[in-house]
Amino acid sequence: MELIDRYIYAVTQKLPQEQREDIAEELRGLIEDMLEERTGGEKRTNEAVEEVLLELGNPKYLAQKYRGTKKYLIGPEIFDSYVLVLKIVMITLAFAFGIGFVIKIILNPISILDHFIELIVSLVTATPAAFGWTTLGFALGEYFGGINAKDLSFEKKWKPSDLAPIPDEKRQFKRYEPIIGIGFYALLIMVFAFSNEYFGVWIFHDEFSGAIPFLNPETSGSYMFFIILILGFGIIKESLKLIFGKWTLKLVIFTAIVNLISLATVVIMINGPAFWNPGFMSELVQAGLLSEGSEAYGTVSKIWENTTFLILVLLVIGLFWDVVDGLIKSRKK
Repeated sequence: MELIDRYIYAVTQKLPQEQREDIAEELRGLIEDMLEERTGGEKRTNEAVEEVLLELGNPKYLAQKYRGTKKYLIGPEIFDSYVLVLKIVMITLAFAFGIGFVIKIILNPISILDHFIELIVSLVTATPAAFGWTTLGFALGEYFGGINAKDLSFEKKWKPSDLAPIPDEKRQFKRYEPIIGIGFYALLIMVFAFSNEYFGVWIFHDEFSGAIPFLNPETSGSYMFFIILILGFGIIKESLKLIFGKWTLKLVIFTAIVNLISLATVVIMINGPAFWNPGFMSELVQAGLLSEGSEAYGTVSKIWENTTFLILVLLVIGLFWDVVDGLIKSRKK
């Protein structure tokens, strides 16, 4: 019956991933036995099902009994996902730094010792940051997605009609989606924090001659904290998606807040007079990539002058749709 399915779903969603299937089967068998005993083999009624579920009690309490646990910074029901994400973030970090190290050696083999020291410093600096952002994201998920004091209040007696319907598949996240998002944000943090000088147009004259940066080399360091902060919030947002498993009103609200903060920060940064490289066009000309006064120069110059506006438009559309899409899916049964 649907009510039984909803009860089992409510219990198992609070348990670690690898336990859910076995406990669901065990719990279904227990409910069947209790119904058989209560009805004496006669036709089951909704009233009989409700009586059995009431006897079993609030699914959140029952899930606690199966876990044999109470409160954690990172609870056992999400610990496996937490470890998985940590592994992905660390692998992404190692991969990004490893590729960067190899590229730098190929481009400038004479300074291999300097590149190696830079690699060690970057790893020592980035590893605690990646660990901290990921842990913070899951700790917030544990706090906001955990047991609500109102739900456990003795003043409110639980009843089967309180069970939420099993959510539509379209409302749920595919497990790989937030994991890919976390890896992407982690990779961007590595790029901006430790290789931002290569974030630009690469110049090759038989061999690599350097890069013309998009960001102002003299001020990019002062903006780096805010860039990493925005990307870190992105990791938290994706971690919460992995924890909740589906769009909820809480997750939509958090996403809206994070997106608004990110948008405001980006607007302040890129509208600053010292954010973009002021000599970008002239450096393209000096590198021989463009000829001043040519049609190509005019096209690139126009795109460069409108970079701020284009980024803002795309960012607003993306962040707004992120919230609207979540809100629509959170209202699906």
